[in-house]
Amino acid sequence: MLKKAHITKLIKKEEIAKDTFDFYVEAPQIAKAASPGQFIHVKCGDGTFLRRPISICDTEGDILRFIFQIRGKGTAELAQKEVGDYIDILGPLGQGFKIKDKKAFLVGGGIGIYPLLMLAKKLKDPKIFLGFRTKDLVTLEEDFKKWGQVIISTDDGSYGRKGFSIDAVKEMIDECEIIYACGPIPMLKALKNLAEDRGIECQISLEQRMGCGVGACLSCVCKTVRGYDKICQRGPVFDSSEVIFDD
Repeated sequence: MLKKAHITKLIKKEEIAKDTFDFYVEAPQIAKAASPGQFIHVKCGDGTFLRRPISICDTEGDILRFIFQIRGKGTAELAQKEVGDYIDILGPLGQGFKIKDKKAFLVGGGIGIYPLLMLAKKLKDPKIFLGFRTKDLVTLEEDFKKWGQVIISTDDGSYGRKGFSIDAVKEMIDECEIIYACGPIPMLKALKNLAEDRGIECQISLEQRMGCGVGACLSCVCKTVRGYDKICQRGPVFDSSEVIFDD
């Protein structure tokens, strides 16, 4: 059964880094049904035909929070919305993270950190590894600190540790029983390999351009042990052992 679109109202907007926008909308039906790792499909405006998939960052009561970067015409149009404007949103969509009572590592890279916030709130004292290219792009540090120990890495060393989050994860891996991750494919591939080597459960969220968001257009397939799965339906969260990354 197809999800129903909801007309939501933008009640708070902030540019938290260059071309990165934090939106809060009144969306009671979506907010109450959402779980960590799911996404929404957003109609950006009259000038953009296809909706854009955006991960759910958090919910509180009737409020839905999502964060996105301008990456093209659609998200540029969405960024022009102002408080009081209405936004057409389909969701929540997809399969989210399966929450386990284990010592958890959350690993996020770039915009992949945002779907991990709602998850962090539902876990007990997770270690949270956040990776950014440079200091100017560091976001949500204080939000995450409310829910666990935060370790930040930047590629250029301008803030936190120098290097990639995976390096910090490797140093502390003996403390980990499960990994939850979202971010660039090279990072997810490295985490998959590390988890398999250590016999640790690992759940990864795949980011992909989607046409319909409900499994009808076949534009968001990924290679898995079953063949090819639609990310919008079977995912976006997969057990890392299911996913086959091309070399």
